[in-house]
Amino acid sequence: MNPSFVERRKGPTALLTEHEVAKRLNISLGSIRRWRLLGHGPVFIKIGSLVRYRPEDLDSWLAALPKGGNEELKKGGN
Repeated sequence: MNPSFVERRKGPTALLTEHEVAKRLNISLGSIRRWRLLGHGPVFIKIGSLVRYRPEDLDSWLAALPKGGNEELKKGGN
């Protein structure tokens, strides 16, 4: 692989492919595609026919998902 390409992908504006997002979330590529088709899932951008995801959009989407468990118990409340 071209070293300059690898260096660019490490930068803060590196875009993720749908394959990379699926791997990062440990879900199938089909799930990512279905979510996109249904208007669910993380924000994506289109570059021609390519679908890409900004890492910060993926992080924001994950942070906004409902959390499980009892938050009060985690904070030390009664």
